[in-house]
Amino acid sequence: MTLSQAKTRHEELAAEIRRHDDLYYVQARPAITDQDYDRLYHELLDLEEQFKELRTPDSPTQRVGGEPVKSFRSEKHRVPMLSLDNTYSQAEVRSFITRVQKLLPHQQLTWTVEPKVDGLAVNLRYENGALAVGATRGDGTTGDNITSNLKTIRSIPLRLHPPSRRPLPAVLEVRGEVYMTREGFKKLNAERAASGLEVFSNPRNSAAGSLKQLDPRIVATRPLDALFYGIGAVDGDHVPQCHDDWLAWLKDAGFKTPEKIWICHSEDELIAAIDALDKIRHNFRYETDGAVIKLNDLPLREQVGYTAKAPRWAIAYKYAPEQAHTRLNEITIRVGRTGALTPVAHLEPVFLSGSTISRATLHNEDEIKRKDIRIGDTVIIEKAGEVIPAVVGVVMSQRPPNAEPFDFPGHLAGKCPVCGSPVRRDPQFSAWRCENIHCPAQATRRVEFFTARGALDIESVGGIVADKLVERKLAPEPLDLFKLTAEKLGELNLGDEESPRVFGRKNAEKAVAAIERARTAPLGRWLFGLAIPEVGKTTAGQLAAFHDTIEEVADSPLLKDVIAYHDKKKDKDKDESDAAAQRLLDAGFAARSKSEKETGIVTEVGPVVARSVLEYFASHEGREVLRRMKDLDLHPQSQKSAAKKSGGLFSGKTFVLTGTLPSMTREEAGSRIEALGGKVTSSVSKNTDFVLAGAEAGSKLDKAQSLGVRVIDEAEFLKMCAA
Repeated sequence: MTLSQAKTRHEELAAEIRRHDDLYYVQARPAITDQDYDRLYHELLDLEEQFKELRTPDSPTQRVGGEPVKSFRSEKHRVPMLSLDNTYSQAEVRSFITRVQKLLPHQQLTWTVEPKVDGLAVNLRYENGALAVGATRGDGTTGDNITSNLKTIRSIPLRLHPPSRRPLPAVLEVRGEVYMTREGFKKLNAERAASGLEVFSNPRNSAAGSLKQLDPRIVATRPLDALFYGIGAVDGDHVPQCHDDWLAWLKDAGFKTPEKIWICHSEDELIAAIDALDKIRHNFRYETDGAVIKLNDLPLREQVGYTAKAPRWAIAYKYAPEQAHTRLNEITIRVGRTGALTPVAHLEPVFLSGSTISRATLHNEDEIKRKDIRIGDTVIIEKAGEVIPAVVGVVMSQRPPNAEPFDFPGHLAGKCPVCGSPVRRDPQFSAWRCENIHCPAQATRRVEFFTARGALDIESVGGIVADKLVERKLAPEPLDLFKLTAEKLGELNLGDEESPRVFGRKNAEKAVAAIERARTAPLGRWLFGLAIPEVGKTTAGQLAAFHDTIEEVADSPLLKDVIAYHDKKKDKDKDESDAAAQRLLDAGFAARSKSEKETGIVTEVGPVVARSVLEYFASHEGREVLRRMKDLDLHPQSQKSAAKKSGGLFSGKTFVLTGTLPSMTREEAGSRIEALGGKVTSSVSKNTDFVLAGAEAGSKLDKAQSLGVRVIDEAEFLKMCAA
């Protein structure tokens, strides 16, 4: 076959495969069998293997390809992706319509109503009909380039169908939501549970987490889909002038669009459409949490304009969380990693917001008292954010006459429900705790915490695997993991004697490989994973920045000087206090206080943390950890030299992170700060240089404002990083 012949056949095959992808993934009406589809696909693969110049970025074979990336590049949107203002009131919807009508006094307005998909917003840029870039919304101005991940979603066209109505624009930005289907989410969680992995919490977070994977091959295994409803930048003539025409155009071009939209010409029609959507939305393949109301006429939208954050011509109406009544049959107590005892409500199963609910957390003793929740009550259940089941109240009119107030300590009879050891109420928190650090329930939680992503990142050993490792006495303590072999772990029974279910050799080899990598994980991750009292992730990183080994931390002169400085200062022993302060300043473990009210120094960690760390390693448990780490030849990677490097963009700058950031986790933002020479602390003070604040920022934001500390959002932070 000549190159010319191959090119002709390649074009025929690619067009045929794209047609069948559209029929199967977008229109849900397949026209050929899986075997026939595979035959076409493999013929295309063989052609591209023989004639490598035919392998173009928009070829159907390139949906899953390429190596994992180290990080996502930033991508600036040509037209900002603004968020929508929300309302929970139909009266406010009417007020919104009135406001827009006042801005357009002589216009007959037409509105559209469509489902608000609970997914992750994305922007796709097509150039001459081919997908060029796919990005997250990010801060609305700049997002992460996740093109390779988006290509794995087969309902997203790599090349647009030329619509019959109008020619393709030279450049077209298409906007929509990536989501995980309800059915796919259930199946994925069932597979993870069967493999002993931790299950995902909800479809929305699962979709967002999947798209943040650095390896597109992992993304390709997730049941992701996408739906599109908006347009960004357009370079071209003869484009639609109404939103409903754009939706029809997008559908012709090969995109999935909302199953149902309503065209409304009055307030009453619009309210009726919102109610109609509420009745059918739980039948959709994806989660929804509201209705999006938009002015249909695009030129009129431009006349109405925008605020700094949202368009004035659109609003999202959020449905109130669905509630259900059911009987509270029992209250049991769960023992957590720290020994905290959490009450759990066992309910008569009830269907709510697309799933059957049989359990819900009751948080703590004080919450039960405040709501006066009793066994036998008919309780009101709702999903917080339509995700987490919660008991929000009691139907008092249906309370049984013999229902007694729940006696938390009496129910426990003063003993841990797992190990029978004494329990006590923590005076600082509304929590009861088991005092036995060797309690099996705590052992399981310690193993889970040790293997979590923020600690040693041994994902395969979470959830039921951790439970069974402790139960079978294969790894009752975290360090026992390093004695496991693939043979022994592969035989682990995750079921029971009547219904055995082994972990399996393949899963075991993956887990052992992750355990081996953890041997030389960064010191900060080790200090965090050991669950040393008072040592959070930020503090662990600060300790790792000034110590080469875990043995140095265990007997740290710096921590001793922190204690000496504060104790001697309290005792007014100025000479000893000043001497300790100077040693800490020389080591870079302290800085001169910026506070006008306080003279002296501010240390990387305070005396409470310093005492806790030294006492932990001086205890029998801490000494045993050090001994076993030496015997097991475990050598955490030093972070001291990297941390000492100066000259970074944020060198000498201190950040505090609060709230939910639009496009990254706080952990990811912290890593960026540290990579640029800055440091992250957990509390705001006069010595804080920046507070990076996201949505729902709390008391840290208030304190920053009261102290005059500079507050930045993610957009400003990303600009600083790129400077």
